[in-house]
Amino acid sequence: MASTVTHAIIGTAGHIDHGKTALIKALTGQDTDRLKEEKERGISIDLGFAYFTLPDGIRAGIVDVPGHERFIRNMLAGAHGIDLVLFTVAADDGVMPQTEEHLDILHLLGTRRGIFVITKADLADPARIRDVRDEIELLADGTTLAGAPVIEVSSITGAGLDALRAEIVRQLDGFQARRATGVFRLPLDRAFVIKGHGIVVTGTAMGAEVRVGQKLRVLPSGAEVRVRSIQVHSDSVESAGLCQRVALNLTGAEKLDLARGDVLADERLDAATARFDAWLEIRPAAKRALKNNTRVRLFIGTAETIARAIVLDDSGAIAPKAGGLAQLVTDDPVVALVGDRFVIRDETNSRTLGGGIVLNPLGRRVRKPLESYRANLRMLKGSSGADALEALINLQESFALGATRLATLMNIPIAEADAALREAPRFVKLSVGDEEAFTTRIRWDDLKRFALDAVAQHHKSEPLSSGLEMEAMRTRLPFEIGARAFRPIVDRLSHESEIVREESLLRLKSHRVQLGGDAQTLGAKIEAALTAAQFQPPDLKQLADELNIPTSQLPHLRTVLAAMERQGRIVKIATDLYFSRAASDTAKDRLVEHLKSHNEITAATFRDLLSASRKFAIALLDHFDHTGVTTRVGDTRRLRNPVS
Repeated sequence: MASTVTHAIIGTAGHIDHGKTALIKALTGQDTDRLKEEKERGISIDLGFAYFTLPDGIRAGIVDVPGHERFIRNMLAGAHGIDLVLFTVAADDGVMPQTEEHLDILHLLGTRRGIFVITKADLADPARIRDVRDEIELLADGTTLAGAPVIEVSSITGAGLDALRAEIVRQLDGFQARRATGVFRLPLDRAFVIKGHGIVVTGTAMGAEVRVGQKLRVLPSGAEVRVRSIQVHSDSVESAGLCQRVALNLTGAEKLDLARGDVLADERLDAATARFDAWLEIRPAAKRALKNNTRVRLFIGTAETIARAIVLDDSGAIAPKAGGLAQLVTDDPVVALVGDRFVIRDETNSRTLGGGIVLNPLGRRVRKPLESYRANLRMLKGSSGADALEALINLQESFALGATRLATLMNIPIAEADAALREAPRFVKLSVGDEEAFTTRIRWDDLKRFALDAVAQHHKSEPLSSGLEMEAMRTRLPFEIGARAFRPIVDRLSHESEIVREESLLRLKSHRVQLGGDAQTLGAKIEAALTAAQFQPPDLKQLADELNIPTSQLPHLRTVLAAMERQGRIVKIATDLYFSRAASDTAKDRLVEHLKSHNEITAATFRDLLSASRKFAIALLDHFDHTGVTTRVGDTRRLRNPVS
C-alpha cells in the first residue's frame, strides 16, 4: 500500500472554466467533481479532493476549489490550508476577474509556493501564450506569488504535464510541513452521515496529530466528541497530522449539527473569540479606503461571519495598497490564534477587500489613548519568543495566564513557551494552589502602584477605617483577577510593598486608626456606655438611641466602633454587638477558670457565672468558640486546648 503520510496540501485557483478540475484529473487520474450539479453544469461548485503521489510514494493532498464568483466562499474554505497552489490561467481567455480575486486571496492567506499553469495551451498560438505570460507577470507583481514559475499545459493532449509534475516535485522536495504546535485543529469543510458509521467530518489537519480514541472539543459550541476512526485518502490509519486531508468518524456528534465552519480541536483549546486584533491589509480591488466601524464579511479557517472592522490607527481608515492595525468584532464566535490568516469581503460578499494576520486572539474594548495597546500589537507582529509572549500578556484583560494557555493562544509548542517564560526576567510567576500563571514585570509593577495608591486613598478618605476590603480592591483593578487567585497575589504584594493584609482588610504598614475631634468624643461615650453595661451591653440600635445618634449617622457610629475595635478598646462579639474590653476579658477568665475545674459548661451555667441573660451568654460562648478558646460538644463547651 502506498504511504499515506502527507507533508503538503496542493490547491488549485483560477477563474471559472480555466481547467482546474480537468488539470487535476490529468495529473492524478482522479475526478474531483463530486456533486451531481457539478457534473451537469460542467463547473466546480464546492470543494473537490484528490491526492498527488510523489516519486517516494508520499501522497500530497489536493484541494480543488471552485472558480465561479458565486462560490467564492467555497473557494475560501479550501484555500486556508494550501501549501502549494496550481494557479490556472486559460490560454484563450487570459487573466479574468476571478483570476485577480483568487490571487488577492492567496496573497492575503500568505501562500508563497505556487506554479502558474497556462491551461488549454492547445487552443493558442505561441504569440498568445507570450501575451498570457506577460499578463500573469504583471498580475503577480507585488504579491506573495511574484516570480512563481509559469508552465503551459494541455489536459487534452498531455503537453506540459510532465514538466508540471517535475516542478511540483521540485517545489515539494525537502518541504517542511507547517510547524507543529502540539494543539490539533481541524477546520471542517464537510460533515455528513454514512449509513452504519454515523457522522464523518473532513478537513485539513493543523497543529498536531489526532489519534483514534482521542477526545476533541467542538468549537465554538464547546461540545465534546471522540474519534472512532480516521481515514487519509480512503486508507484507514491510527493517527493523522499536519498538512493531511483527513476524514474523522466521530462518536457523540449525532445531535450536534456539525457543519462547515466548525472546528474540532484539542481539549486545551477551550474557547472561541468574538473580538480579535489583527494586521489588516487592504487590496487595490477594494477601490476605496476601509473606514472605521465598517461591516464586512469575515472568512477565517472554513468559517464565515459578519464582522465590524475597528481601525485602531489614528487616521480611522486603511487605504487600498496599505495596511494597519484593526480589531474585528464578529457576530458569531470564531476560532482564531496568533498567526492565523483571514480574508474580508464587503458585507454583500461581492468583492474581496483585504485580509491579514491575527495578532491577539482575545481583543478587548480599549479607550483612547491607544499608544500602549498599539505598541504591544506591533511587537506581536514583528517579534517572536519572549518578546511576543510579553506583548500578548500585556494585551489581555486577565492579569496572568498559564503557560499552556499562552502557548495555545500563541500557536507555539508548550515547551517553547514554558522555556521563554521561565528564563526571561521580564516575567513574574504566580502560584494559585497547584497551578502556575505568568504575568509581565510591567504589569506586576503597575499592580503594586495601583494597590498602594488605592489603599492610601482609602486611608485618606476614611481615616477611621481599619483598611480597604480585598474584594473592594479586586473589583477596582484595571486587570481581571479571580477571587481565588487574588489572595496569594495580595500575600506576595505584602512581601514586596508597604501593604499589610489582616484577614480580608488591606492597610499600609504606617496606618494607625486615631480618633480625634468629634470621633474621639463619641468614642469616649461609647466606651463608658459599654463599660457600664458590663455583660449586657446595648446592640447597635440601642446604643445609638442611648447616645442620641440619629439613624442617618449610623454609618459613622459603625466606623467609630470599628476603629475602637482596632485599637483594642472594645470587642466585637457578634453582628452589631460589642463588649467593653474589660467585660470581654473578665467573661473569658471566668469561663476558663470554670472549665479547668469542671471540664465542661452549659449556656445556663455560664449565664449564672456572669449574672447575665441567656442571649448574651450564648453570644459570648459562640464568640469564644470562633476565637479558639472553646469547642462545642452537643449542648456544652469544653476548652479547645485544655491544660493538663
